[in-house]
This record gives sequence, C-alpha cells and structure tokens, in this order.
Amino acid sequence: YMIHGVTGPNEYENNINNNWYTNTLAAWVLDYTREALAKYPRPDLNVSAAELEKWADIGTNMYRPHDEELGVFVQHDGFLDKDIRPVSALSPDDLPLNQKWSWDKILRSPFIKQADVLQGIYFFGDRFSMDEKRRNFDFYEPMTVHESSLSPCIHSILAAELGKEEKAVEMYQRTARLDLDNYNNDTEDGLHITSMTGSWLAIVQGFAQMKTWGGKLSFAPFLPRAWTGYAFHINYRGRLIKVAVGKENVVFTLLKGEPLDLQVYGKDITLNGSHTVALEK
Repeated sequence: YMIHGVTGPNEYENNINNNWYTNTLAAWVLDYTREALAKYPRPDLNVSAAELEKWADIGTNMYRPHDEELGVFVQHDGFLDKDIRPVSALSPDDLPLNQKWSWDKILRSPFIKQADVLQGIYFFGDRFSMDEKRRNFDFYEPMTVHESSLSPCIHSILAAELGKEEKAVEMYQRTARLDLDNYNNDTEDGLHITSMTGSWLAIVQGFAQMKTWGGKLSFAPFLPRAWTGYAFHINYRGRLIKVAVGKENVVFTLLKGEPLDLQVYGKDITLNGSHTVALEK
C-alpha cells in the first residue's frame, strides 16, 4: 500500500510519494483504531469484519521506504536522488532558506525544514533499536536547517538519548532562545509558543529521559557538563512528582497521590515520599 501526493513534516517538500512518516502514521492510526474497537466495541459505528481485516492488511503491508545500504528510512520516494549534502556546505548568507531562496530551489534541494523521519522515530521510540536511531539521526540531522520552531526540541531529545550531549545542548539552546536570538529572522511575526514548550520537552524527555513505554514511567537523567542542575514537576496518572537533578544525585519526590512504581536507569523503584539515586555519568 502506498500514499501519493502528500506533504510530510518536512514542509520543504511537497506533492511527494510515500513519505515514510505519513505512511507510518497512517498504518498506526488504523492499527490503533482496530485495537480500540476491540477493547471498547462501538456497534453504532457499523464497522464490518471485512473492513477491519482490510485495515489490518494495510497496517501490515504499508510501504515504508528503506535503504539497505545506508541503513536508514528514506524520507520519501526519490529523496536519495537529490544532491545529498549537509547544511554546513551552505554559506551563512543562504540562511534562512525560506527568505533567501526561491521555492523551486528549496524543493530541489536536500535540506530539511524540521524533523521528518526523526519525528516518527521520536513518536514511536520503543519500536526502533539504538542503531536504527543513530543511523537515521546521523544521516538526517546534518541536512536539517531547523527553520521551524518544532524542530530543535525533537533533535535535542533524540541526541540526548543517543549520548550526543553537545548536540543535545546545542538544540536545547536553539529551542529555548529561538525568539530571543531571532535565529530564523522571523520574531517580528510573533512568538513561537511551540518552541517554548519544546524547551520543556528537551529537558524532561531529553536530559531527564522521561519515557512511558510499555505503560511504565521511567527516567535516565544526565546533567550537561556546563550545568549545575535542573528540576521540574510532572502530573502523571493522578500523581504530582518533582524531579531534581544535581551534580551527584537525582531526587524524586511524590508531592501528591498514591505510591507509584517507576524505573530509574533501568531499575525498578517504588516512589512513596522522597527517593534519591546517584546520578549516572
């Protein structure tokens, strides 16, 4: 099964075929809906058994472009036919592309506005190995111009998971200071609320490595070398939890709600009050 004539997350491509992210998300929506209907039947929707079987067939057999030699998911059909080169090959005078280049030149280029394949890997992180994540990150991030407020935080989170501290901090600073430093020369158009929320995501899901895979809350915090610490609160299933990361320890405090089982650095703990673990370097 294929999906033609779409624009994926990378808005510097349009009317392309088989965007990996779009095909992956479409298949997931059908699979998720089948699972939801099985768990919470809705006879009033009149979804036939034949239709459910068709959805299952689409989910199983959706085409997701992949290049065996490079070991990466291909952003869309024909992407690898482009003049593949990193953003570092451009002159600073070329940026931001959407203000310096004609639209047809942007469309012909390999440069990516925001996370595309990497956005899908972020959403479904428990489906991919660390090697798959690393290969795709190393391939796509150098071609990404981050000319969207949605982009730097996703790259910061993935970089943190991959142990790329310098890149994670660079992308955090870009999302946190997008408007303050006017990176994309567009602050006069208004503030980027998505970038502000992205700053929170980069710390919580990036540096603290908060995940909810398999229905269990987990953390694997690290502290950037130039930082003295960071802290945040989260609401999770009726609990209010504070997480404070320092130079030596991580302190988890249950401020409200029933005790909660979670994982820290892959080890199970029960949070009931305050719990301190040594910071893993």
